[in-house]
Amino acid sequence: MQADLSPVIAATAQWLTRAYPAPGGALAAALCEVQARQAVTVAARLRYPTAMDAALVGVAGPGGSGRLDWITGADGAGSGDPDAAAWRTWVDEVVASWAACLLTDPDLAALAVAALGGDGHPAGGRAEFRRLLAPDDHDHRAAALLRHPDLLAPVADLHRGQLLDRLRPEQPLVA
Repeated sequence: MQADLSPVIAATAQWLTRAYPAPGGALAAALCEVQARQAVTVAARLRYPTAMDAALVGVAGPGGSGRLDWITGADGAGSGDPDAAAWRTWVDEVVASWAACLLTDPDLAALAVAALGGDGHPAGGRAEFRRLLAPDDHDHRAAALLRHPDLLAPVADLHRGQLLDRLRPEQPLVA
């Protein structure tokens, strides 16, 4: 993973787990966070496939969580302390949308993980992304909200088309 994407991955995963929290205690929260982080990592690697892409998002910034907060009704205001919500500026809307797609569609998640190997990243695969690709019963219970297709639809639908375009094999131009 490119270190330059770490703030985007951490903030976007945090946004997802706050917007779609785990029911239950600390173990459920940890399992939910792992699944969110794995989906966001795959989405970020697909969105920013080169070191130059990662550097540019580091300079320009990913855009923040404002639109996502509005769509989901998540409370982005927080405690009134601007520093307490500074992490929200590192949330990437497209990465969150793509991660939502991956969390709700196992076939799409498998296709996305397979696509990582073609971008100069190590293929990763089933072991690195096990909780995303093959969640067990504990994972499903912990991420019941995070993996619910109807609940994530408003976020997933924002940029699903771009993800599908990114994962499609090169289509020849027709004259």
